[in-house]
Amino acid sequence: MGRGYNHAMKLTQKQRRHLRGLGYSLKAVVYIGQAGASDAVVAETVRALSDHELIKVRVNGMEREARNESLASLASRTESELVGRVGHTAVLYRRRTDQPGIVLPA
Repeated sequence: MGRGYNHAMKLTQKQRRHLRGLGYSLKAVVYIGQAGASDAVVAETVRALSDHELIKVRVNGMEREARNESLASLASRTESELVGRVGHTAVLYRRRTDQPGIVLPA
């Protein structure tokens, strides 16, 4: 997707918990509608991850299975990690290797 990103990163439970805590106070910056994770949504998510590393995504108007599938597809297509999910809201993380803004616990 973009240069300067660590695509193969696997997060530990401690790191996921830390990121979920940071993501709690965020407002959703990407909204997924009935069309699911379209190319436009993926492009906007890539841009948001480039700017912020950690973003909140909101899914509207879908059943549970469709939401799960759409969020998994979005994480895969943006090469990010699905850190946490509650109801219609999820937190995605993609670490920059050139200038990481978030320090993860070991």
